[in-house]
Amino acid sequence: MKILHVNMSLDSVTGGGTAERTLQLARHMSYLGHTCTILTTEIGMTLERRKCMENCRIVALPVLSRRFYIPRIKGVDITELVAAADIIHLMNHWTLLNALVFRVARRLKKPYAVCPAGALPIFGRSRLLKQVYNALIGRDIIVQAQAHIGIADNEIRQFADYGVSADRITLIPNGVDLREYPLVDVIPFRHQTGLGMAPYILFVGRLNLIKGPDLLLNAFFEIASLHKSVHLVFVGPDSGMEEQLKDMVDKQNMGKRIHFLGYLGGVDKIAAYQGSSFVVVPSRQEAMSIVVLEAGICGKAVLMTDQCGFSSSSQADGVHVVTPTEAGIRDGMLDMMQDDGNTRKKGERFRQYVMENYTWDIAARRYLSLFEQILKAGHD
Repeated sequence: MKILHVNMSLDSVTGGGTAERTLQLARHMSYLGHTCTILTTEIGMTLERRKCMENCRIVALPVLSRRFYIPRIKGVDITELVAAADIIHLMNHWTLLNALVFRVARRLKKPYAVCPAGALPIFGRSRLLKQVYNALIGRDIIVQAQAHIGIADNEIRQFADYGVSADRITLIPNGVDLREYPLVDVIPFRHQTGLGMAPYILFVGRLNLIKGPDLLLNAFFEIASLHKSVHLVFVGPDSGMEEQLKDMVDKQNMGKRIHFLGYLGGVDKIAAYQGSSFVVVPSRQEAMSIVVLEAGICGKAVLMTDQCGFSSSSQADGVHVVTPTEAGIRDGMLDMMQDDGNTRKKGERFRQYVMENYTWDIAARRYLSLFEQILKAGHD
């Protein structure tokens, strides 16, 4: 099978979960003997990123606007890429690249699947632009797809807002690759960051309102005097909130216990996970948090809000679910800090649960089965 994956960015720093999902799915489909091409932009397209995808062809377009991911298509024949594919996989939603491919796919009568990955609601900045995009083409992209893929069941109602019924949606969750999370020595990381041997709570993600770092920070302020040895660590790039968060820390005079480490990758990121007491995912809205799976594969229990897209695993031992409020996160942290030994054991059990249910190999095989059904239906 020849598959064209389309996503506006594979940037490991700013691309978020959709970048990781696109990369991993294409890679694992290629392991299973299928031919994968990824159409993306040049943003974040490093040599290291290309090496990760040596079994796949990558077509990375220059951009005219980095904020809006407007690609420059001169010199690249999108029609040729679409024509060569048996099926197309459109990731994300608010993207001109998807619109361009959609137009060509309709003209050539090529089947395509959409996976918005939680992007369908109009949330955050550029609301007017998103409304215009939907009116002009976005709604058509969703409605006319041959397959609708949700990462978690909280997307079912989001698809419904576009007129797509639940029976047309296939749920295929995110995954992790165990080989990418070996056991590492956390001591160098602790020394480099000034943490020493202090216990710490970990946040991993963009410093953006939707991810809720402010909720976590305010909740931590409330419990800091009860657990004076515990630190809070933020790992992730700034996405509009870093200055505000640091001002909040300064006002509380807690700079020695709260750390902003920016984006971490490779061994440093793994060490951050493995050295933590537990991980908090305080998102206000999210399709399905890959951070939860990364924490789990590193043997860590997770405190997350009920907006993280994990209703099926919210009952799993090692996951503590709360409301996306300061009070909910505060009480959840207090519960998890009450018995460190039990929290560690829950993290170990959660690791086993993730390994058995959430791998990229499982996700890739489910995609391929769906694609085969679509192609077979087209020939009948």
